[in-house]
Amino acid sequence: MPMPPTLTPVQSNIPFMRSDGREFDQLRPIRFQNGIAPNATGSTLIEWGNTRVICAVTIEESVPRWMKEQNVAGGWLTAEYSMLPYSTLTRKPREVSKGKVEGRTQEIQRLIGRAMRSAVDLEKVGARTICVDCDVLQADGGTRTASITGAFIALSLAVKKLMAEGKLTADPILHNVAAVSVGIVQGQPLLDLCYVEDVAAAVDMNFAMTSSGEFIELQGTGEEATFTEAQLQAMLNLGRSGIRRLIDLQNSSVKTS
Repeated sequence: MPMPPTLTPVQSNIPFMRSDGREFDQLRPIRFQNGIAPNATGSTLIEWGNTRVICAVTIEESVPRWMKEQNVAGGWLTAEYSMLPYSTLTRKPREVSKGKVEGRTQEIQRLIGRAMRSAVDLEKVGARTICVDCDVLQADGGTRTASITGAFIALSLAVKKLMAEGKLTADPILHNVAAVSVGIVQGQPLLDLCYVEDVAAAVDMNFAMTSSGEFIELQGTGEEATFTEAQLQAMLNLGRSGIRRLIDLQNSSVKTS
């Protein structure tokens, strides 16, 4: 069996140009519209380039039965993720109409749940369940990274409200959590892939990290190609710098709400 090609930088006198004109280490424009879902305890609409996701947190004053049966102290956090039928170029049927949740959906909502649980001291939450819902209105690459980044905003706003109401006596937030994609397109490491870049990428990687610099998820795949340690390091550097910028944006958004 022939070995897959190893990625090498493009040898060309023509400067590499991204599809939307960004620099290789530049995020797409990001905006948070907080309070988008008034009935939720905390919510935001994250607009990340042309990707748009509503992230909302609601609180249930109970915990799952397994916690009661096992006498587990504190609360719980769970997450759900969905793509609305009109979020993609061709209609995406609702999964409920198929009678099952797709594997990709399960993977993403479990990742969102793990990421958000890493941000919270669940013992300080008390006997409550934090429900995180992420609904994709428009998909142009990076829906899982936008969901995680926006979900932390919604979670922070929910905690802020609970503390203002006296339902929490101590802030359970341990640190920020954000996520970003990186990849290699035509031999060039890129930060924050949009859809056309994601499709063309020889390597696709997603980062979910805390503000203390620890990894929650690091998932990278060579698409019919391999990548070198130097290219991996370049992507790590891009991912870390992107996460730092995202955390600054999160803090500004929560502070002004």
